[in-house]
Amino acid sequence: MSSSNHLSNDAKLLLAAIDLISEKGYNCVSTQEIAAAAGLSEKTLFRRFGSKQNLLEMAFDRFHYAEEMTKLFNEKLMWDLHADLLMISRTYHEIMNRNRKMIMISIKEEGNMPGFRERTQKQPQQLMEILTDYFTVMFEKGKLIRTNPEVQALSFMVMNFGAFMNDLESDANFPTVSLEDFIMESVQIFTRALTP
Repeated sequence: MSSSNHLSNDAKLLLAAIDLISEKGYNCVSTQEIAAAAGLSEKTLFRRFGSKQNLLEMAFDRFHYAEEMTKLFNEKLMWDLHADLLMISRTYHEIMNRNRKMIMISIKEEGNMPGFRERTQKQPQQLMEILTDYFTVMFEKGKLIRTNPEVQALSFMVMNFGAFMNDLESDANFPTVSLEDFIMESVQIFTRALTP
C-alpha cells in the first residue's frame, strides 16, 4: 500500500485495529487507542463503524482472501491443472502471509466476540465453493479423473492451510523445506493423482 497519508480514514482505522488487536488482544484495546493510532478521533470511528467489533469484522471482510481469489478464478485460470493449482496455491499463501495478523486475531479472539467464528468461516467456505466448481468444470472438460470435487477442494485447501499454519508463529518448524518447495511438490502430486 502507499503511504498512510493516501489511505482513506476507513482504511487507517481498519489497519490500526488489526495492528493493535493482534498485538494486545481484542479486550485490551480501546476504540480510543485505535482512533489515536489511526490519527483520527474516536467519534470518527463510531460514526464510520459503530463499534470495535464492527470495525474488526469489516477489516476481515475487506482484507481477507475471498474477493481476490474469486477474481483469480474469474480472470486468470488457464484450464491447465498444474499451472492453475500452482497459481492458486501461490496466491493463497501470498494473501495469507500478508494477513498474518488477522489470522492470529481470528485464532486468539474467536471466543471473545459473538458471531465472529461464523464470519471468519465465510472466506474458506467461499474458496471451497469456487475450488469445487473448478474441479467440476475440469472433469467436464476431460482434464480431471472422476472424483468427488468437493473432497478434492477440501483436501487442497487443508493441505495449503496446514502449511500456512505450520509457519504462522515460527519459520523454524521445518527449516529444510521452503514454502516454494512445498507448493511445487504438493501441486505436482495433486496434478499426477487427478490427471486422466
